Amino acid sequence: MATSTVQPDSRTVEPASRPADPSAAASVSGSSKVRDPFYDNVKYLAIVLVVAGHAIEALRDVPAARTFYLFLYMFHMPVFIIVAGYFSRRFPSSPDKVRKLITQLVVPFIVFQLVYELLARFVGGSDVNLTLLDPYFLVWFLLALCAWRLSAPVWLRIRWPLAVAVAISLVAGLQDLPGVLETGRVLSLLPFFVLGMLCKPEYFVYLRRRGVRVLAVVVLVGGLVVASWAQSRMSMEWIFWRRSNDYLGVDNLTGTAMRMGMLVCATILSAAFFALVPSRRMWFTSLGAVTMYVYLLHGIPVKLSTYLGWYDHPALHSNLGVAAVALAGVVLALLLSTPPVRAVTHWAIEPGMKWAFRPRRRTPGS
Repeated sequence: MATSTVQPDSRTVEPASRPADPSAAASVSGSSKVRDPFYDNVKYLAIVLVVAGHAIEALRDVPAARTFYLFLYMFHMPVFIIVAGYFSRRFPSSPDKVRKLITQLVVPFIVFQLVYELLARFVGGSDVNLTLLDPYFLVWFLLALCAWRLSAPVWLRIRWPLAVAVAISLVAGLQDLPGVLETGRVLSLLPFFVLGMLCKPEYFVYLRRRGVRVLAVVVLVGGLVVASWAQSRMSMEWIFWRRSNDYLGVDNLTGTAMRMGMLVCATILSAAFFALVPSRRMWFTSLGAVTMYVYLLHGIPVKLSTYLGWYDHPALHSNLGVAAVALAGVVLALLLSTPPVRAVTHWAIEPGMKWAFRPRRRTPGS
């Protein structure tokens, strides 16, 4: 990776631009701040992988699709969660933290929870109860991020925060947790958020060394090979981080060892991904600031394609078909990043809602 002249902790923001992405970068406190292109590159490339993964989900009867799906799900959400944690280090001291939680997470969650439930009921024909307590499809991440952000002060205060977070994740697999508010996922994926909070800018600089980048290629290729071997030997439920050991058919000792191994593997694969992301400004860098649009909207065409039976075409259930659908996902991610799409959906994804908040009182001398 080429070394950027911009330090990892500096941020460049275009005037009047707000970060709309799954990590909801709370680090931006004004238009005078700057954004390091590296982090926007990370977010855009990661969201492309998320869309491609969801696009091929219905084709997992094809071994190539199962392999690619397993490989992506081992690290693409951990990448987002690590970045979210990294930009949450200053969240406890943010004067607008309540407003950010509501406008960046809570309101979009409510809107898209209802959108996806209504699609499932009236287009998919599913018997779905309209509820805000059971996150449907991809909106779980908004609630999880809200919970993690609220817990941020704890991790900044206690000793050995990562060890505690890992222990919580391992314990979460010992019993069936309520599906309400995706408790299992929130606790299971917590270590990645805490890891992000503990990361320092120099860690990402280290990953840009030439030797580390070469090793990263080996790691990712190796991960793909292992995924090819494992796709027919393990339940895909493991990579969703939401089920107990008993549900997955293993004893607690085996399940705990498996979960610990997955935490380690996901961290290594995420580090490899970070190492290979360009640190200089690219043609897609500006799109990294609007990945929330891609994240929340891409599920609509994916779900509609499933409900309408478009995935049933035999040509798609082949290696070439899987490749074509994955490529379509890449194109979809690009289209959903365009200004016209953002203009139409801005009200739901980046609501201003000034009317809902009291003016912030300025302290003397501020």
